[in-house]
Amino acid sequence: TQPEEELSRTQTFPITPPVVKKFRNTSNPSPGAERIFYGRANDPDIASHLTHGIKSVKSISVASLANPPPKTCFEQKLQEKNESVYARVREAPLGRSHDQSLHLPKGMDVTNTLFGGKVIREGPSGDVINPPKTFDEVQREAEEGHDLYVVTHNDYYVGESVNRKYNPSTFNRFNLYGKETPHFNDGRNVARTLRWFPDLQMKKSAHLVSKISDDFKEKFQPQLGKVLDPIADTLNVPPDHTFGVLVCPEEYGVGDLLHQRLPSEFLRGKDRERAVFAAIRQNLKKANYHNFDTLLQAFRHYDKDGDRKISRDDLKKACFQLNLDLDQELLDALFNYCDLDQDGFIDYLEFANFLNWKDKTSIKEYEEKIITKGRRPAAFDLIPQEADQDAVLKKEDIVLKEPGSDEKTPRTLSRPTDRVFSDYRTTSSQYNAVVGGIPSSYYPLLGVPTIRSDIPAPRFRRISDNTNYGDQATVYGLLYPSIYSNKGVYETDFFKTRSKDEIARILRNIGVSLSDESFNEVWRQASQKDHRGEVCVESIRNVLDEMQAAHIKSR
Repeated sequence: TQPEEELSRTQTFPITPPVVKKFRNTSNPSPGAERIFYGRANDPDIASHLTHGIKSVKSISVASLANPPPKTCFEQKLQEKNESVYARVREAPLGRSHDQSLHLPKGMDVTNTLFGGKVIREGPSGDVINPPKTFDEVQREAEEGHDLYVVTHNDYYVGESVNRKYNPSTFNRFNLYGKETPHFNDGRNVARTLRWFPDLQMKKSAHLVSKISDDFKEKFQPQLGKVLDPIADTLNVPPDHTFGVLVCPEEYGVGDLLHQRLPSEFLRGKDRERAVFAAIRQNLKKANYHNFDTLLQAFRHYDKDGDRKISRDDLKKACFQLNLDLDQELLDALFNYCDLDQDGFIDYLEFANFLNWKDKTSIKEYEEKIITKGRRPAAFDLIPQEADQDAVLKKEDIVLKEPGSDEKTPRTLSRPTDRVFSDYRTTSSQYNAVVGGIPSSYYPLLGVPTIRSDIPAPRFRRISDNTNYGDQATVYGLLYPSIYSNKGVYETDFFKTRSKDEIARILRNIGVSLSDESFNEVWRQASQKDHRGEVCVESIRNVLDEMQAAHIKSR
């Protein structure tokens, strides 16, 4: 270290010359220093001491002009003396009337002399405008002066003929001249004028047109019933040809990049399937809303065999009638999503919740009587059934649309996964929150939705198309995905019916150790929750949560 200290002491840095320094201040000034152009680097600092403009002289204040101080008697007399030289002060001094005698002849009696003509008072103006005369007097005066008005103003009565002063010996004003025009009530003359003979000949004759002009019009001018295609002759491609470079979508999405997933864990394909599935549900909801007045009419359209339930074949036939040709895999996914209780059929309540906009269609009074009334027993039924046992919808499943309203609607069915991303709040909602105010769910929805799940995604998507068709997750879902979505697990996997051995293997793989006796008890309670005795992962999770809550309370 000592040689380094001695070297630093002996080492000296050259000083930058002033000539070079002014150029460096222009291109590379030191931190905190002002950038000065090298042309004025050595100029004296005069600008900071200069004062531009003319110094204003202080004038009278506005307050003294608006409210001047009172003048003394001497100041008032002095002002009157100074203004006495003006002609307006001599002729019309302030506080006295104007003296006109200065311009009149001398010796004239100003008081008794009158100028102008005397006005004769004939009567009030009301008598002139509306004179007190009878109708006969007014009519007689009008007839007496009518001939003069005809001469001066051409004022004729309605229907009065003009007197042209012809010789009455040779002319009678009631004579008719000319040839009588033939008239037919069937309109043959009008039809003849509308169809001219030369026009008919021109229509029947051949229309000669230049072939070059005709080819040009056919190629470059729009024609009725034909598609304008100027390059149809030169471009020989099939009708379903797609122009441009086909850019294949990546197998990964934004969420896969944010969370650094491995290629074997990419979730983009499943997101696209969910988007197509959401678009199909939206199209079915729109078709039911526009084609049927009530939910019962729509349900009867889907129920082809009339057993008050919708099977897979009924759903497939209804979709085919609505121009939705679905493959078997997509049809099964749609049916499993709507079949909440997994009984193999879609009942009225599931149909109203998952395939309709039930909030926009309320239940009518006659519709309620039909759907809550069971099917009549047939004559061959040996065991009579209760009236409400075979009803389409139970009375307890019908609720009011809003508190205090008379409109009724089926109760809302909820899936456990419907509230996955609903446990967060936005900053704007917290800023605008009002205690006791109307929640944002009651606000009317206007405009185009941000996520266009109401329309299907295009087959070939353009690079400039930034529309979200439902195949992209929300920002919250991308930044904070759930544990299940990271692993590619969706709600269908939780509600899928599984065997006892498969459930036990799943619990062992996730680290849940249960004895055979405890597992059999959990399986027994889970099978009791379903009327068919089927068990899924979600029912096992609910039983385990209930047992853990009971164990915590018993402490």
